[in-house]
Amino acid sequence: MSTIPWQEALYALEAAIRREEDDAAEAAAQRLIQGPTEEVVPRLLPWTQDPNPDRRWWALRVLAEMDHPDIPARLRAALQDPDPGVRMVAALALRRRPDPDALDALLALLGSRDRLLAHLAADALAALGRRATDALMRVVEEDDIRTRAQAVRALAQVKDPKAIPLLFRLLDDPSPLITQWAEEGLERLGIGMVFFWAK
Repeated sequence: MSTIPWQEALYALEAAIRREEDDAAEAAAQRLIQGPTEEVVPRLLPWTQDPNPDRRWWALRVLAEMDHPDIPARLRAALQDPDPGVRMVAALALRRRPDPDALDALLALLGSRDRLLAHLAADALAALGRRATDALMRVVEEDDIRTRAQAVRALAQVKDPKAIPLLFRLLDDPSPLITQWAEEGLERLGIGMVFFWAK
């Protein structure tokens, strides 16, 4: 019996991962994304728990582009994966597909020593919009400068008027990075220039 296109793409992805050929893997991933969700997703879900981090990464890369009720839970679980690359692809996916249930896991990544991972987590939180405002405002009160800076950056993107008093207060923060993002947040809310004229 001959294979069908999505199966061929799956085999091609497996082969590309073994050979460490990223371009070929991406080409196969794109074909899988176009395949039938009800067939492709059940085959890739077990990959998200495979011992090989490359298989986990590529599975999440494909699943992030598909709609299926089992995918969000796998993305949330991947935020705690031991491999930083897998955590990154999950955070990137959650930026594209906001999931309120991932809020706590994303907040935990804001203080990551991996700056790119923290950046992606902040972007995913910002994508949640005002649903993330209260949590981000609490994080800004913490001591860790990396965590606070990413939280303020996310708040600036959310553009929630509820954060205005906090952003004004942060203009006097000793960290230039914090004040920069506080100013950006106020500008995005359309009140930055009013404040400066008042000064």
